[in-house]
Formats: sequence, structure tokens, C-alpha cells
Amino acid sequence: MKKKYEQIIEDIEELITLNKLKQGERLPSIRALAEKYQCNKSTVIRAYQELELNHKIYSIPKGGFYLVEKHQLNSETYDKIDFSEVMPESKLLPYKEFNHCINRAVDLYKDLLFTYGNTQGLESLRKVLVNHFSEHQVFTSEESIFITSGAQQALNILTKMPFTNNKKTILVEQPTYGLMQEMVIQNGIKLVGIDRNEHGIDLDELESIFRKKDIKFFYTIPRFHNPLGTSYSEKVKKEIIRLAEKYDVYIVEDDYLVDIDSNTKVLPVHYYDVYQRTIYVKSFSKAFMPGIRIGAAVLPEALKEAFSNHKRCDDLNTSVLAQGALDIFINSGMYKNHIRKTQLAYQKKMDCLKECVKRFNLIGIEITIPKTGFFAWIKLTNDININRLMKRLEEKDIYVSPANHYFISNNRHENAFRLCISKLTNEQIKLGIRVIFEEIEKLNRTGW
Repeated sequence: MKKKYEQIIEDIEELITLNKLKQGERLPSIRALAEKYQCNKSTVIRAYQELELNHKIYSIPKGGFYLVEKHQLNSETYDKIDFSEVMPESKLLPYKEFNHCINRAVDLYKDLLFTYGNTQGLESLRKVLVNHFSEHQVFTSEESIFITSGAQQALNILTKMPFTNNKKTILVEQPTYGLMQEMVIQNGIKLVGIDRNEHGIDLDELESIFRKKDIKFFYTIPRFHNPLGTSYSEKVKKEIIRLAEKYDVYIVEDDYLVDIDSNTKVLPVHYYDVYQRTIYVKSFSKAFMPGIRIGAAVLPEALKEAFSNHKRCDDLNTSVLAQGALDIFINSGMYKNHIRKTQLAYQKKMDCLKECVKRFNLIGIEITIPKTGFFAWIKLTNDININRLMKRLEEKDIYVSPANHYFISNNRHENAFRLCISKLTNEQIKLGIRVIFEEIEKLNRTGW
């Protein structure tokens, strides 16, 4: 159940979205809102302070609170609009709150800051994460959790280390997260792929690959896939686990955007795993603060020792200060409050994207736009030259990610591109989409 101040924030944000509050307009007085919501003035003050921290309103001493004026992007003159960069919008990052947690962590963990810490991670943070993970239906113990310098380090270690099945080949979805593929190849490990589209994967093909090839683990992004933006059905997740047990294959589940998902009924692959086949990897970068570089992996018993040995060789231990600050941030309830705001923000961004594409003639073009998340996938007709489109967009300072970044060795031609909307404002999304589809229509008409 929402707290009163959260309801006030949500209602005001809704009025802003619907343009029922004008830019620069004075907001209702604290007394008026306290009477409307039947709450204390302090509750209204807290709501206004939250909105002010997020740069949506500003206050004038003894003059009240006002809606921030936004300067609309001019369709002729604008800075570059980058749909390729995967970063949170800066105004959503909790700088002030996390700075408080950093200062508190210095006081609490000062004796540990100048020594080597536990390779597995700060014990207090791992205890907090047991509870945190359980809220996402990942049930584990602090002994099975390893804190890493971002999810990237966890994936790199898993790629290099030996597994108890003594297999060598890594299976990835096609398309998939480009850096994962680069890591596997740079580590000299054999990589194979399985096609994934908006409907999921072919489970018969998955079984055939598990049976015929020497698969060490299957790297999968079940939720908010990068780059497609789609999620697996519960049926597919259950079947992946069944096949993994049958053919002695491990599953590496990259759940990097779990915090964005407000649907608590969606379960991770790890939830269905009664065989200790799943390594669950979570990032605290994408929805939180990229610069903090904290990730976590939940390991099956059989892989813990090998992972720990490789982690020790990588960096001895992850930053104690960053771990301590994250521990405080989660334990204080600040993390939950931050995530509620980001969930609403990214859902509104995706709603904005859906509304934008409705205005254009999309005959033959396949567009996959999820309910929320960071990514959307645009597949063009074969008569549109993707390289020519990219060049035309770059000339207008609009940037997207072409499909070949997400396929093994760039050896597959897919006439498609990924859009990432996480860092962009609604105004940038609207203008960027207009330019993109206008250029697509020009290429459709002329070929040039």
C-alpha cells in the first residue's frame, strides 16, 4: 500500500504528464494539499522535497513551490540524441541519498577501508542481499552470494573458470549482449548461438544443441532481453531448467533489469531450479548508479570454490566503501523508494515511445516495444539499407545500435536496430523517433 507522500508525488507527476499543470505554474499550498489528502503538513513537505530533488519543481522562499519550466527541443536545432547509450537518466540517480550512505559507510567501516576485505564480499551486505533477493523470488543464503565489481566481472569469471560438468562450449542467444560474446571469444572459448525473437526460442532446437554439443553453460537474459527488450514465458523458463538437468548443462541467468519490473508475479529461472543448475547474476548499475560497479552472483554449491579462487585472482576484493554504502542504502529503505520512482519513470518513457511510433506508416516494419525496460527492437523491410539509414541519422546527430553488434562475429546480416530510451527525456524520444521514421520513409520512397 502506498504511503500518503508517495500518492501525492504520483498524482502530481500524473498531472505533469497529462499537461494539466503548466510550466512555471505555482503548485497548491502545503496547507491545501494537507486538507485534500487528510494528512499532516510534514507529509506534503516530504512529497514536495522529493519532487524538488528530482528537479521537477523548485521552491521560492516564502513564495511557494513551482513546476520547473522545460525548454522544448527545437526540431531544427538540438544536441545529439543517442539511442545507443545504455545509461540511466541522470535526474533519476539518487546522488544526495547515496552521498549520505557513503559518509555513513566511512564511519561504520573505517577499520576495513585500509585492509583487504573478504573476497566473497562484505558479510553485512550479503546478509542484506539474502532478504533483497527473496523479494524477487531468488531464495539463497549469504554463503552462496558473491559480491563482484559489477555483473561484468561475474560473467567474465564464469566464462573462464572450469565447471563440474567438464564441458567447454558456451551457448548464447542470438542476438544477445555484445560484451558477453566478446569476453567469451577473447578468453579463447568456443561460442555457439541459438535464435531468439519476440516469441522466445525454439525449445526443440535448444534440446538438440544441449544433446549434440559440449555445452558448459547457456547464457540467457530471460527478462527485458538486451537487445530485444522481450521476456520469456514461465513455460519456457521451466523447460530450460528441465533440459539443463537432463543434459548436464548450467544456466547463467543475467537478471540485470529485475528492479525495473513492477510485475511481482514474473519469476526468475532460478525460482524453478531444484537441481542447483542456475547461476543468478544481478547488476546494481543499470537501474541504480553505473559508477558504483557492484554486482552479485548466486552460485550453486558445486561452483563456489572455483568462483572464489578466480575472483581472488581478479581483484582480491570489491570496494569495501561501495559495498558498505549499498548495504546502508538497501537496509534504510532508500533503495526501495528509489526503485519505485524509476519503475514509474521507465514505464512512462516506454509509453511515450509507443505513442510516437503510432503516428507513422509502419507497413512491413516489425517493432517490438515491451511494457517497460530500456530497449525496443526495430526490424526493417529488406529493401531499406540499414547502413544508409545509419549514415543519414548520424548526419542529423541521431544514433542507434545496428543489429550486427549483437550477433556472433558480426557474421549475420539482420536488417534491424536497437533503441535504448533509458537516458533520454520524453522530448528527446519524441523528436528522435520523428527523425528516424521520417528518414525510413524517405528511404522507402527513393532508396537514397
